Amino acid sequence: MAGVPATGDQQQMASVSILLQIVTLGLAFVLGHVLRRHKIYYLQEASASLLIGLIVGGIANISNKEESFRKWFNFREEFFLLFLLPPIIFYSGFSLHPKPFFSNFGAIITFAILGTFIAAMVTGILVYLGGALFLMYKLPFQESLLFGAIVSATDPVTVLAIFQELGTDVNLYALVFGESVLNDAVAISLYRTFVNVRHGPTGSQNFISAVWGFITIFVGSITAGVIVALICALLFKYAGLAVNNLQNLECCLVVLFPYFSYMLAESVGLSGIVAILFCGVVMKHYMFPNLSINAQAFTSSFFELISSLAETFVFIYMGLDIAIEDQSWSHVGFIFFSIIFMLIARVANVFPCAYLINLIRPLSKQIPMNHQKALCLCGLRGAMAFALALQSTHDLPEGHGRTILTATTAIIVLTVLLIGGSTSTMLEALEVIGENNNVGETADEENEYLAPAFVTDSDGSPSQNLKTRFRQLQQSTTSFTAFDKNILTPFFTASNGQGLPLLDGNHGSGKGSFAFIRILLRNGYSL
Repeated sequence: MAGVPATGDQQQMASVSILLQIVTLGLAFVLGHVLRRHKIYYLQEASASLLIGLIVGGIANISNKEESFRKWFNFREEFFLLFLLPPIIFYSGFSLHPKPFFSNFGAIITFAILGTFIAAMVTGILVYLGGALFLMYKLPFQESLLFGAIVSATDPVTVLAIFQELGTDVNLYALVFGESVLNDAVAISLYRTFVNVRHGPTGSQNFISAVWGFITIFVGSITAGVIVALICALLFKYAGLAVNNLQNLECCLVVLFPYFSYMLAESVGLSGIVAILFCGVVMKHYMFPNLSINAQAFTSSFFELISSLAETFVFIYMGLDIAIEDQSWSHVGFIFFSIIFMLIARVANVFPCAYLINLIRPLSKQIPMNHQKALCLCGLRGAMAFALALQSTHDLPEGHGRTILTATTAIIVLTVLLIGGSTSTMLEALEVIGENNNVGETADEENEYLAPAFVTDSDGSPSQNLKTRFRQLQQSTTSFTAFDKNILTPFFTASNGQGLPLLDGNHGSGKGSFAFIRILLRNGYSL
């Protein structure tokens, strides 16, 4: 009988904690709406959510219920990676406008893969050298690279929100959004690769195996996501689900397939994030036209709704855990120099990659310097870096893992609250935002996303051979576009088309719940 009151107390505390989280979630949405309505850009919705979490977590930390609150508010990386992150990543791929994304695909891949690798290596090497020179807490070389992979995961949600509100150059938005979509997947693959390197033998053979392991994980994950999406497209093309009495089944299957791709990849040792991202891209292209009109409206709004809820909850949850988590603030030098090295790595990432891209582009299509500086401002850190830092506390010795977690926490708070709050002012100074541009509009003939046209140099410049090769690559891309239009799309998509896409919401706009309710009322649809 003595255990009954304790159980009742635990249930009551769980109810209070969940109630508090619901209240903070609603407060974050209302506050985000007020900030957008009054055009207050120095405090974006993500920053406000993180700040709310920090305040509530601080109150819980100094209350008499500290241990109970710590139990129920603990940020579990498994919960984040399995339940919160998948809908955010999937909607990132599902909401992509294919024309701007694939027209800038070469530049996006350069920033997301090569740039992320450069940022991770530069950060890791500088952290290791800083420890060797006794400037900061010393980490082994492999663990320094692991830390570099953790903080290479960017989350420019604040910058994207400003772009959507104020407008920006269409190609700049495509670069920022595309890099942010692929960056998390690359960072996770790098993290897992460095973990395997740490537990394996050293030497050049291990380095080659690590590179091969990264390629295998990345390509295998893409393959898994694409295959699941294509199977989904064929199912909806031939199963005849687009009828009135089967709309419930139709919508349920659409919601289940992305999680199936995620869990399939994770179960075989691949990256579920990469799989669900490309699953979203391919499902939107091939599966979505096979749905009925009502199912298209419902799934578009539903995916936007759960993505918005998950994204806001992630920042609240992260703020709560930052306030109540046991941090290792004794190594202040490590935190300070990590922030400096992270900023240096972002610069070493953006400008060399932009130089390589401009080397093969004509003058009319090159990335201008103010856009390159804007890309440097997009290196904010967020939930993915925090989740990987939490995972490192299990993969590394206790002292090293806690130090990495504290440094990552400080980087997130600095970039989201301080740098993120001043982003609108800096972007205005760079003249990359303004009313003359609108990222939400579909590109027309005057403002259309076009793949860079590679022209032949007549002056015999050294870059002519390189440009010729990339011109051939562009021709191959054009051939694939024609192959997709003439072969793949007719094969995977119903020829008559079950319906036309009705909604294509902006990522992170926070309007999914209203669109969702409006669609239900307008179509008389119910689940």
